[in-house]
Parts: sequence; structure tokens; C-alpha cells
Amino acid sequence: MFPAYIVGVMGLVFIVVGWAMSIGDVPPLKLTLPYLVGSALLTVYSVLDWNIIFIILNGLATALSGVNMVRGITKSRTRDSEPKRPCST
Repeated sequence: MFPAYIVGVMGLVFIVVGWAMSIGDVPPLKLTLPYLVGSALLTVYSVLDWNIIFIILNGLATALSGVNMVRGITKSRTRDSEPKRPCST
């Protein structure tokens, strides 16, 4: 049991490091919404199964995709509200 726990923690760390390295990128909303729903459902499943590694991993995935959804909506609203410049030829 203990070696499996160590492998799980190492996997968790590598995934979180990967997320941290890609934090500047805003994924498209059509990807973010299903990812948010899926991670939330997997978090609930992990809580029901009481698997602490996956509770943390899926909880963080849910939080990150929630943040990405807000960022994506904000970015699209900002882009849509910018004044259109006339095309000069």
C-alpha cells in the first residue's frame, strides 16, 4: 500500500507541475466546459471512494478548469467589446 501511495503522490506532483507550466495558455471554452464537468464528477467519485490522491488531483483539475472558464469568458468579452478599426489600404 505504501509504495502505491508514493507513486500516486509523484504522479500528482508531475501533473500539477505540468499545469503550472501551461498556466499562461487559455484553452478554448468548448474544451473547458466538458473538462470542468468531468473533473467535478471524478472529484465526487473520489470522495465517495475516499481516494485522497484523486480527491486532490480532481479537485485541483476542477478548480483550474473553473478558472480557465472565467478567463476564457473574460477574454472573449474583452475581444468582442474592442472598437473595430477601419481597414486602411
